[in-house]
Amino acid sequence: MDDAIRIRGLVTRFGDKTIHDGLDLDVRRGEVLGVVGGSGSGKSVLLRTIIGLNRAAAGRIEVLGEEVTRLSPEELRRIEMRWGVLFQDGALFSSLTVTQNIQVPLKEHLDLPQRLMDEIAAIKIAMVGLPPDAGAKMPSELSGGMRKRAGLARALALDPELLFLDEPTSGLDPIGAAEFDALLRDMQRSLRLTVFMVTHDLDSLFGICDRVAALVDKRLKIGTIAELMRDPHPWIQAYFAGPRGRAAAAGSAAAG
Repeated sequence: MDDAIRIRGLVTRFGDKTIHDGLDLDVRRGEVLGVVGGSGSGKSVLLRTIIGLNRAAAGRIEVLGEEVTRLSPEELRRIEMRWGVLFQDGALFSSLTVTQNIQVPLKEHLDLPQRLMDEIAAIKIAMVGLPPDAGAKMPSELSGGMRKRAGLARALALDPELLFLDEPTSGLDPIGAAEFDALLRDMQRSLRLTVFMVTHDLDSLFGICDRVAALVDKRLKIGTIAELMRDPHPWIQAYFAGPRGRAAAAGSAAAG
């Protein structure tokens, strides 16, 4: 199986602080990979480095067969059309309506008539389970869960192959988080997406992730949850074998 993301020897630093040191990662096409780690371990930094918002100090990053650190600005713009990003809380532009937010990547990368962009936005709004009248609303008029769905609609505007999610269920109540997880899994299967998901939500990990990458000691340990639970690393054991991990595992077993 070929890889959607391939990283070798990644080093990232902020000043004299090293965040990742020789990190390797393979994300398989069509899988949902969950990325976990302690607070300050560099999960979101890793996501932002892959999509080019942070500059790596060393290493090689390939996304969809392209070494992104070597691309020209025009080449990077072309590959950006093949991925979508959902940042925490949706990261919507507060001065734009939901429809206008969804149309931002369309206007940035394509030259389409307004009528067609309106139709695309309406399709994406329906796709993520928002009511049709959500398009005319401002982000401040939406609940937290609706903002997440609107952000997801924008991330899907260009029909990407690869979806990056940064803490997609943070701030949601358990019911809202479970509904969002179900939406993500349904969309991933129907659209055949590859999903790179930074999360701390154990229910999401057990419910929708094919594999999990644990960021410990500035590198990644990757495998299924069952495989990681056999890893003796103290943080991994505390995370997956602690009370919350056992509860999430029991809930997943009951649902299955």
